Amino acid sequence: MEKIKVLVVGYGNVGRGVLLSLANQADMEVVGIASRSVERVKKSVKDIPVVDINKPEEFLALKPDVAILCGGSKNDLPQQGPEMVKYLNTVDSFDNHSCIPQYHAAMDAAAKAAKHVAVISTGWDPGIFSLERTLANAFLPGARSYGFYGCSPAGGLSMGHSDALRTIKGVADARQFTHAVPEAIEKVRNGENPEFAAGDMHTRECFVVLEPGADAAAIEAEIKAMPGYFAPYKTTVNFVSQEELNSKYTGFPHDGCVVAASTTGKGNQAAVEFRCTWGSNPEATANVLVAHARAAVRMNKAGDCGAKTILDIPPKMLSPLSYEELLKKFM
Repeated sequence: MEKIKVLVVGYGNVGRGVLLSLANQADMEVVGIASRSVERVKKSVKDIPVVDINKPEEFLALKPDVAILCGGSKNDLPQQGPEMVKYLNTVDSFDNHSCIPQYHAAMDAAAKAAKHVAVISTGWDPGIFSLERTLANAFLPGARSYGFYGCSPAGGLSMGHSDALRTIKGVADARQFTHAVPEAIEKVRNGENPEFAAGDMHTRECFVVLEPGADAAAIEAEIKAMPGYFAPYKTTVNFVSQEELNSKYTGFPHDGCVVAASTTGKGNQAAVEFRCTWGSNPEATANVLVAHARAAVRMNKAGDCGAKTILDIPPKMLSPLSYEELLKKFM
C-alpha cells in the first residue's frame, strides 16, 4: 500500500496531536515538520525532518502529498493557508466562525489557481458540529440547530480563544474556558426554537498571566472588546500567576453538543442531539484533521480542486476502509 505522505506545519499542541494520530494510521506517514522555529523543534523531535516553513524548496523536497496546518486562526492561518496551498494540498482548522466565508473565498481562489484541494475549518467545531447542525436542520425542517460548548461544570478549554489571548501585548500566558448556559440548552430541548444572540448561549472565562509591568485594566478592556472572540459574550478575566495557571488549569478538556427540536407530520415532538466529549481538545482536533487529509489527497487525485469543508466531503473519503468494508461494518 502506497502511504499518504503528510507534512505537519507547526509544532504546538495540535501539531503534536497530529503526530500521535499519524502513528495510528496504517495508510499515512509523516515526512516532516515545517516550522518558524526549526532549531527549537529539532530539540524535541529526533527522528523526523524539521524544515523552515518559509523555504518551500525544503518542505517540497520531502515530497508530501498534503500539509496539515496546525497554526492559530487569528494570525497564522489567514497568511499561511493561501501561501501553503500554492505548493500542495492543505487541511486546516480555521475556527473564527464569523470569518469563515471570507477565508473560504481566499482559500478557494488560491487552491483553484494551483489545482490543489484545501480542506478548511475542520475539527469538531467547526467541522463535525457543522455537519450535525446541517443534518439536524435538514431532518427537522424549520428547526434551528444550535451548538453548545463547555457543557460540563468545569467548562471546556478553547484553543483558538486561548491563542487569541496570548497574542495581546503584555500577556505572558493565558487559557480560556467556555461555559454553556444551561437555561439556553433547555429552551432548545423544549422545542422553543429560540432566537439567541451570541452571548445568550455561552459565557467565557479567561485566566491570564501578565508580563512584568503590564497594565491589567487595559488588557482586560482589550480582551472584552476583541471582535469575533469575546466582544459579544459575558467575559470574566482572572489574572493569575504562572504557577497557579500551571497547577489549576492544566490539560485540554472540552465537550459540546448540537441540539435541535421541532415537530414532525402530525405535531409529534422530535429532537436531534449529538454530543462530543474530549479528554484532549487538541488531540481530538488532530484526529479529525488527519481523516480530512486522507480525503483531500483522494479528492485531488480524482481531479478535484478548490476549498472544501466537511459539507463537501463524502464520508467514505474520510475512512481508511474500502467502500465494501464500510457497507459490511456500518450499514
